[in-house]
Amino acid sequence: MESTHFHHDLALLDWQIELGVTEAICDAPVNRYDVPAALEKPKAVAQAPAAVMNMAPAKVDAVAEAERAAKAAGTLDELRAAMTDYEHCDLKKGARNLVFSDGIPGARVMLVGEAPGRDEDLEGRPFVGRAGQLLDKMLGAIDLGRDRQDAPVYITNVMPWRPPQNRDPKPEEIAMMKPFLLRHIALAAPEVLVIVGNWSCQALLGKRGITRLRGTWTEAAGLPALPMFHPAYLLRSAEFKREAWADLQSLQARLRKTKGAA
Repeated sequence: MESTHFHHDLALLDWQIELGVTEAICDAPVNRYDVPAALEKPKAVAQAPAAVMNMAPAKVDAVAEAERAAKAAGTLDELRAAMTDYEHCDLKKGARNLVFSDGIPGARVMLVGEAPGRDEDLEGRPFVGRAGQLLDKMLGAIDLGRDRQDAPVYITNVMPWRPPQNRDPKPEEIAMMKPFLLRHIALAAPEVLVIVGNWSCQALLGKRGITRLRGTWTEAAGLPALPMFHPAYLLRSAEFKREAWADLQSLQARLRKTKGAA
């Protein structure tokens, strides 16, 4: 008795012939029920050693990189280039310009502000907005100025890039930019520092509390230093302008005394 499967397969073959099939796909018939004598073993995939697989990506020491780059700078131009090439501070990604300095290098007085604002970020110079205009008036009151050849000042910031929405600098941001700041001070070689604002005090003195620190001479980066209110704070709190004027007079007296001694 013929198998039902045989008739079914024969009908499928006749149907394919009617469709125009003239040859088989394979050169020889394939027995789908034939089991090979030995199955081929899968090839082992090469694996890296366990120590390599568990190795975490090397973490960059941003502060050490900053120290290395700052130390290698022998001039202010080289320092600016080193800061421009520094890629470990995220503030750089959102800033328009590096705000390096203004005024005359070699001036007896170097002012260290906190961080650029919107106007400074656009122009690439520190203290050019309303706070900068007030600072210029304050300096002019004691016969100093960023463009005065006879009595110049030199100005920079702790942070060379603007924090988003003018937020306060983060401790890790200050830490990675501090080596550049210290090298900046060393290359500018002023006689005295004026530390402007709370975050500048944090960077150079390791403490904040400007209402307590202002007006008292201290030492920072190996130089005589005078903490003062930030002009932006004075714009918001005009009642402290009397204290700011007293600090300016203290700075003026210090400069006259050291000039006379020289």
